[in-house]
Amino acid sequence: MDRAELSIVCQQLGQPAFRGAQIARWLYDKGVRDFASMTNLPSGLREEIARSHSIFRCEVSAKARSADNATKYLLKLADAQTIESVLLPYPDRTSVCVSTQIGCPAGCVFCATAMCGFVRNLSAGEIADQVLTLQQDGGQRISHVVMMGMGEPLLNFDNVIKALHLLNDEIGIGMRRMTISSVGISPAIDKLRDLDLQITLAISLHAPEDNLRQKLVPVSRKYPLDELMRSCTDYTNHTRRRITFEYLLLAGVNDSVEQALALAELLRGSLCNVNLIPYNEVQGLDYKRPTRDAISAFRNVLQESGIEVTQRMERGHSISAACGQLRRRHISD
Repeated sequence: MDRAELSIVCQQLGQPAFRGAQIARWLYDKGVRDFASMTNLPSGLREEIARSHSIFRCEVSAKARSADNATKYLLKLADAQTIESVLLPYPDRTSVCVSTQIGCPAGCVFCATAMCGFVRNLSAGEIADQVLTLQQDGGQRISHVVMMGMGEPLLNFDNVIKALHLLNDEIGIGMRRMTISSVGISPAIDKLRDLDLQITLAISLHAPEDNLRQKLVPVSRKYPLDELMRSCTDYTNHTRRRITFEYLLLAGVNDSVEQALALAELLRGSLCNVNLIPYNEVQGLDYKRPTRDAISAFRNVLQESGIEVTQRMERGHSISAACGQLRRRHISD
């Protein structure tokens, strides 16, 4: 609940509306886990609200830290399901990568999360709580959030949008410092466009033509590239926000110079940049990471075509930081 919803609860209990704002500060600023700790509330209200409502906070089930201080968390929810989140400290910011679903229905063939199937959507509270939990455990104020962990955010649209508002309004993270990463659910991109939020939208493209893309990302059979690119163009025209196209480089699959040329042609004239992601290999899957020369050649083609290119900074490779790997290992154990 946000402070407006909490105020309604307090009024229903015969209390003034401002009590809702007090509860919100305890929940989102101080991160308390029980009503008894809210010492500026009347004891009667604390007891009464505890009888009708509960505070959910996830538990840290496991974590692993890499040499560069990236920390991967396995978090246990109220129903004993587990999700993954990653704390990523940088010199100028502290970022978290959060999950939006338990498992993922997109079925990407290279992904560890997809190997465990799809269980359910996360609630807005479960999404926001990942930020609170990692902020408290890591002892660092979170400045940036990427919804790039387990799950397809735009297939959990309403909860993701509410979580964005909780993170912005209650936890104080600016919209411009939050990113939604999607495999490209065209109707949801259109809905997101109309909300006109100042977030960053990242689209996981991974191939410049439909046949290969539909093999790599099965859910894209419902949303072919021409439809996806139309939605992306409408999105940038309406919001004036640049889209990041993520491209996972798989050796011998989508990393050729010819495919780089096709990608450059697909994106010609778009308000965008491309983020190249060398594959983080997953045990049990045959996909391999390209050579440095192949990555460099692919990148050079895009740059020579006038497309802005970045390459994802390697973080947490030694702790299986790619989404789904830690959870899959614990499920197997």
